[in-house]
Amino acid sequence: MGDVLALVEARLRTGLGEPDARAAVTFLGTDRFEVLRFTDGDIVRYATLGMSAQPMTDPTAALADPVKGPRAELVLSVRGGLADTDKALRPLAVLAASPQVEGLIVAPGASLDVGEPLWPGAPFTSVLVAESGGLVEDLDLDEPMDPVRFLPLLPMTPNEAAWKRVHGAAALQERWLNSGTDLRDPLRKSVSLD
Repeated sequence: MGDVLALVEARLRTGLGEPDARAAVTFLGTDRFEVLRFTDGDIVRYATLGMSAQPMTDPTAALADPVKGPRAELVLSVRGGLADTDKALRPLAVLAASPQVEGLIVAPGASLDVGEPLWPGAPFTSVLVAESGGLVEDLDLDEPMDPVRFLPLLPMTPNEAAWKRVHGAAALQERWLNSGTDLRDPLRKSVSLD
């Protein structure tokens, strides 16, 4: 497990630079989860470290495979200085722990809800999981382990999350694109959903 996380942290440093802060959270009955903060100009990125230590397992499986199965870490990018986004560390750790705690498999297109604002005053309580391969390249591990995917998180307002449940992730992403939505704006309003 430690070897996987060392490789994951090295890949994060390669893709995002040196972290300027890190926080650790441990939930009862789970491994330790860290959230690293990377600053690049006015963009602040938060990346989880620990979610990929174990493969995600289908909750209906009779026995969890300790080696095979999807692995991921989460990356949230926001514009710095507009809101107290450092308070997102705990909600991000909660999302990273969800595969262990709730038996979820986190994959692109999924919605993850923390049930409270992602940071104080945030208009978002949930995120849309986007496709990997952008900011941080997937990390191949030795066979038979699956690669670690670095999944971007796109904050959603409650209205956007409800609309996505009906119309799907691709339709919401298209709506954002067509509206020129700045998904990194920590104070943005909901996109028009008429």
